[in-house]
Formats: sequence, C-alpha cells, structure tokens
Amino acid sequence: MTTDSTGKTTTVTQATLVKKAREALAYRPADVSPQRRVQRRYTMRRWSVRHARLLEWVYARFSSLFLALHPFWSAVGYARAEKPVKFVERHVKGLMFDCRMCGQCILSSTGMSCPMNCPKQLRNGPCGGVRANGNCEVEPDMPCVWVKAWEGAQAMRNRQAILDVQKPVDQSLRESSAWLRVTAQAARERENVRSNTA
Repeated sequence: MTTDSTGKTTTVTQATLVKKAREALAYRPADVSPQRRVQRRYTMRRWSVRHARLLEWVYARFSSLFLALHPFWSAVGYARAEKPVKFVERHVKGLMFDCRMCGQCILSSTGMSCPMNCPKQLRNGPCGGVRANGNCEVEPDMPCVWVKAWEGAQAMRNRQAILDVQKPVDQSLRESSAWLRVTAQAARERENVRSNTA
C-alpha cells in the first residue's frame, strides 16, 4: 500500500508494477535505426515515383543530349568534367530522388525509386520486413523503397526492367558521376558498332 500527497491510500499490485515496467521497456521501432535520418517528408520521392513515366521520357532526351555532347566531353576530358557534372548531378538527383551518389544509377529500372535509400541498401527487391502499410521495418515513417519502386515501374514503358537482377554495388564508383560514365560507355558502344559495320 502507498499513500499519495492527498493522504489517499492506494494498493499497488504486482500487475500494476508489471504494466508500468512494460510501458517503460516497450519496443519503439522508430528509435532503433542506426541510419536514422532527420524526420522529414518524402514528398519529392513520392512525386518522382508518381511521375515515373514523365521522368523516363525526360531522361531519354537528356541522355541523348549528353551523348551528342560526347565530342565536347572528350575535348575537355571526362576526368576534368567529372567535378562540375558531379556537383550538378548530386543536387538534381538529391532533390528528386534523395540520391546517395553510388555511381551506378538504376532509377530507370526501379520506377524512379532509388534502392540506395533502403536502410539495408537492397538492390534486388524488398526484405521480408515490409510493414502492412507499405513502410520500412527499420524506419517506420519511411515508405518502403521497393514498394514505391514497383508502383513506379508499373507506369514506365519498360516495366519489366524491375525484374532484372542487379549487380552488387561497386564501391570504387561511389561519389562519381553516373551520367558521365553511362555517356562514355554509350559512346564506346556506338563507336564499336560503327567500326564493326565499316
């Protein structure tokens, strides 16, 4: 029995003590993420997924323009162009997709949802812990990257690309421009085709 400040006597049972201890020790998943980011909305990520078809169209034109500029990139030097292009790429893709600059962008295969935003950084589909509301098991306030990827992929022209198995991330390419790397690779392939047909 205990007496409070008003002089009223109350009985404390074992069940009351257990209940208080349970509340104090209750599992709160929002507090456990080792990569927990500052609380924020995922408005731009959601917008990008909803407009995946439009962004696919824009990127196709953009990549054609970058490839047309191959002579310029070659004259300047891809290594010298890396820093300014990477600066622009980081800010544009950071705003639109919360880009992590892995250097191996697969947004066109994942419905404009970047898999590097997954706390587990899974590149080939979701883990087994997606919540019933479609949110991440590690960061409960964040929509699962792969649930959004599937939604975005269904709107895209090449919707089957999400089923392709992705290679593990090559850490040596981290913090490099995916735009320039893809452009240089496309230019090499185009030159190979021309030399083979000549």
